[in-house]
Amino acid sequence: MRRWNGWGDDSVIYPVPPSALPHLMEWVGEGNPPRDASFEEVVRAVPAAGLPDHPLISTDAADRVRHARGQSFPDWVALRTGRITSFPAGIAYPESEEDIQALFSYARQTGATLIPYGGGTSVVGHINPEPDGRPSITVDLSRMSKLLDLDRVSRLATFGAGIRGPLLEAALRAQGYTLGHYPQSFEYSTLGGWIATRSSGQQSLRYGRIEQHFAGGRLVSPAGVLDMPPYPASAAGPDLRQLVLGSEGRLGIITQAVVRISPLPESEEFHAVFFHTFEEGLQAVREIVQAHPPLSMLRLSTGEETEATLALAGHKELVNLAHQGLGALGYKRSHKCLLIVGITGDQPTLRHAKSVALSLSRRHGGLPTGQYMGKQWIKNRFLSPYLRNSLWEAGYAIDTLETITPWLDVLPTLKAIIGAIHQAMEGTGERVFVFAHLSHLYETGASIYVQYLFRVMPDPDQTLEHWRRMKEAASRAIVEHRGTISHQHGVGVDHAPYLEAEKGALGMALIRDAASRCDPDGIMNQGKLFR
Repeated sequence: MRRWNGWGDDSVIYPVPPSALPHLMEWVGEGNPPRDASFEEVVRAVPAAGLPDHPLISTDAADRVRHARGQSFPDWVALRTGRITSFPAGIAYPESEEDIQALFSYARQTGATLIPYGGGTSVVGHINPEPDGRPSITVDLSRMSKLLDLDRVSRLATFGAGIRGPLLEAALRAQGYTLGHYPQSFEYSTLGGWIATRSSGQQSLRYGRIEQHFAGGRLVSPAGVLDMPPYPASAAGPDLRQLVLGSEGRLGIITQAVVRISPLPESEEFHAVFFHTFEEGLQAVREIVQAHPPLSMLRLSTGEETEATLALAGHKELVNLAHQGLGALGYKRSHKCLLIVGITGDQPTLRHAKSVALSLSRRHGGLPTGQYMGKQWIKNRFLSPYLRNSLWEAGYAIDTLETITPWLDVLPTLKAIIGAIHQAMEGTGERVFVFAHLSHLYETGASIYVQYLFRVMPDPDQTLEHWRRMKEAASRAIVEHRGTISHQHGVGVDHAPYLEAEKGALGMALIRDAASRCDPDGIMNQGKLFR
């Protein structure tokens, strides 16, 4: 069963290796294992729904708890401690667009708001009810999740937007195709959620971001239906798909999506390369991506993330051998950086891409070490979020943030973010361990994905305050260095205060006007994207 207060299936445990505990203590100190509230305690605290009965809506308290929050850090603190300030008044499970229209009518009659819900994996507060006293209904789209059409000639597939990643891929692979969109939340997130938040998959270098996949579909709004035909291209005015992408449920509910698909690749390889310094690795990956070899992924870790990756791998003897072997070749333990190179395609493609990527890596001091580390990464890429559960239970908190900048600004922005996070913790008596990687690379720039690890405090409010200090400081650093406030996580609640710095006053007015046109009664996902 899905965990109600953490990540993933409750039958999957990814423990913190005992060999990693000394590293955690060295980085931030001894953990403070918290006491978590039980599911039964939280269910007992759920208030009465206070809404008229409706055949599409469940007011079961347990159901409302399971849909109350996503995966943001404030969500975790709320769920783990039982301090949930607002619950959805009900959970709707529509099976058709007619059901959604009925929910619009019900919301108007009762004064409720509607929150579109895909997989519940948002890390910035997309699915949280507003604490304003107005009842909200979470609209769970899991029953609108079928493969509706497959056009082999045009390579287009139409799905119900509530389909989750594994089911979508299974349906396509059975026909010899793939979408190739693998965000870290792949196991639980949905196609509609990917579109609504402008998601990016781990192998975007080959397959592209979700906007490259999204060919058309349908958005059902309170004001009517927006039908987006899957034209290969059009010069007939602004592209309305771009309005739907990143709309975060403010315009309406995405019910169907037509996506561009690809034939299944012949094979894949993931190679590891070590660099003496992050700066050398940065130069190498920029030259690689600008040379346009047919790669599917480049992921360059800082020295701190490389150290954390090896420490949390759990293979103590193997890790020690790696440190010793690389050390003998002049790769210092605290400085060396790991690059994972993903190659996807037929054998000639693999040979060509491997030759270009490894040759340019060697030019900048890179040491290719074969596929072992790459195979470990691909094996664990959807397991690693489970570490968040076990770290919390050991008394350690971890969160992420990300941005993207042009190449000239990547290193200054990364240093500014790391510095801001450390500075935010000054005077608290606590330490923070910050590590990062570049995970999505483009000809003109690269995304920066930062994680920060710190201790859980005995007082949950203090834990949340430490997080807030670091998150706000890092967000200000991103804005000051002209980075986007989000490359792949969307805006939600947490990033909304910083959106105008990117869009400008006129841009924000255009977004608000679009929402007002589609949702004149203000019933769609209030408080997200903008206030």
